[in-house]
Amino acid sequence: MAIKITDECINCGACEPECPNNAIYEGGAMWKFSEGTSLKGSFTGKNSGITVDADEENEPVDMDVYYIVPDKCTECKGFHDEPQCAAVCPVDCCVDDEDIRESDEELLAKKDSLHLA
Repeated sequence: MAIKITDECINCGACEPECPNNAIYEGGAMWKFSEGTSLKGSFTGKNSGITVDADEENEPVDMDVYYIVPDKCTECKGFHDEPQCAAVCPVDCCVDDEDIRESDEELLAKKDSLHLA
C-alpha cells in the first residue's frame, strides 16, 4: 500500500526531505515522475494507470496540505525499515492509504522501476 497524508497535516514539511523517491510535495505544487528517480521518457504509473513523459509536470494531488504521489510511494521499501515520512511526522498524519494495497514484493518492484540501475 502507499502512504497518504491526512487533512490533519500542519504543513511543517518535515516529511518531504525524508522521502527516498521524492514522492512528497507541498500542497499546490506540480510534480514529475522524474524528480528524485532515474525515470526518463514515457512512464505508466502502476496505481493511477496514467502514461506520461517522466519530465511532464502533473497536477497537484492536494492544494492545501503536503501530499504523497501514490505512484512514487514505496513505503521506503528497499531503503529503510519503515516509512520515513511517518517516522518524522509530529502529528501522525502520514498513514496507510487503505485504498491502495500493495505487497512487499510489489513495493520493491515499484522501487526498482523508479530507480533503474
